[in-house]
Amino acid sequence: MMNFDFTQEQEMLRQTVRKFVDKEILPHIKEWDERGYFDPNILKRLAELNLMGVCIPEQYGGMGMDYNSLAIVCEELERGDTAFRTAVSVHIGLNSLTLLQWGTEEQKQKYLVPQAKGEKIGAFGLTEPNAGSDVAAISTTAVRDGDDYILNGQKTWISLCDIADHFIVFAYTDKSKKHRGISAFIVERTMPGFSSRAIKGKLGIRAGNTGELFFDNVRVPKENLLGEEGEGFKIAMSALDNGRFTVAAGACGLIMACLEASVKYCHERKTFGKEIGRHQLVQQMIANMEAGLQMSRLLVYKAGFLKNKGRRNTRETSLAKWMACDFANKAADDAVQIHGAYGYSNEYPVERYLRNSKAPVIYEGTREIHTIMQAEYVLGYRQDKPLRKMLPAWEEK
Repeated sequence: MMNFDFTQEQEMLRQTVRKFVDKEILPHIKEWDERGYFDPNILKRLAELNLMGVCIPEQYGGMGMDYNSLAIVCEELERGDTAFRTAVSVHIGLNSLTLLQWGTEEQKQKYLVPQAKGEKIGAFGLTEPNAGSDVAAISTTAVRDGDDYILNGQKTWISLCDIADHFIVFAYTDKSKKHRGISAFIVERTMPGFSSRAIKGKLGIRAGNTGELFFDNVRVPKENLLGEEGEGFKIAMSALDNGRFTVAAGACGLIMACLEASVKYCHERKTFGKEIGRHQLVQQMIANMEAGLQMSRLLVYKAGFLKNKGRRNTRETSLAKWMACDFANKAADDAVQIHGAYGYSNEYPVERYLRNSKAPVIYEGTREIHTIMQAEYVLGYRQDKPLRKMLPAWEEK
C-alpha cells in the first residue's frame, strides 16, 4: 500500500534544505544570475549537511535515506534556483547513483565514497555537438592500448564542467556494433589531455556552470571501465532514469517558487479597487499552478516509490519528467503574466523562473522524446527488460 505521509525524518530534511536555501541562496541568487557565476561554496555547505550523498548507503559515505528524500532535496533546492538543483542532479542522480548501480567495489571505494561525502564532485559526459537525443550518434572513441584506453572526442552542455573532479564519459569501443559498441569510463580531471570550457550566453540557469569537455589522447586505465565493454548504452539509460527523476522533482520546486511569488504579488498589487487575486482569470492561473504542483508531485513520488522497491521505473520516471517540466514551464509563464510589466524585469524573480524553466524541457530527454516513449508504452511497441544490475532497494529502518 502506498503511503502519502512523509516520515518525521523527511519533514526535518525538507525544513533543513528550505532554511539553507533561504539563508545561502536566495539573498545572492539575483547577483549570481546577473554575473553568470556559480558559487562552488554552496556544494561545500551542502556537504557539511551530508546532502551530497543523501540517498547513498551509509557504507559508501552517504546518509542512507530513500529516493524520495532525494526528491525533497531537489525540490527545495530548485525553489532557490535551478542551477543548484542541477548540480545535485548531476552529482547524485547521474554520477553517484550510476557508480552505486554499476561500479565495482574498488570503484565505489575510490570514487563513490568521497563523492557521497562531498569531498569530490561527480559529473556526466554523454551529450556531444552532434549527439543529443540520438545517443548512438556520439563520436567520442576509446581505443584499447595495453592496460589503458585512449579517449578522443568532445562533449557539450555538461553541467559542472569546470567544477567536477570525476566524470562518467561515454565513448565507442566498437563503432561497428552501433549503440551496443558504446562503453562507459570514469575519467578524472587531472588525467593528461583532459580540458574543459564553460559556455556563456545561456538563456537561463546562468548561475550554473555548463560547458564542454575535450579529450585529447586521454589515457584511462582499464580499471576505470564502468560495467563491461558494450554496456555503455544500458548504463546511460539507467543513469537517465535517475537524472530524470531529480529533474522532475526539481520542477516541482520551480512550480512552488512561482506559486509563492505569485500569491505574494496577488496580495500586494491592486487593480480596479481590489487585490488582483480577486480577479477570476488570475485565480485560474493560480489554480493551474497548484494543480500542476500536486499532479507533478504524485508522479515524482510514485517513481520514487518504485525506486525504493528496486523496480524498473523508466516509464514512470519519463512521465514524471515530461509532465512536471511542462507544468513548471507553464507556471513560470503564468507567473510573469500575473506580475504584468513588472514580471518582465528582474525586479521580481519570476523572469528568472521563466528563463530557467526552459532548459529542463529540453535536457535529459526533450518533451518530444518523452511523448514518443509514453505512446510506445501504451501501444505496446516499447517494453522494459530487466537490467543486469539494478539500484539496491531501500529498506525502511
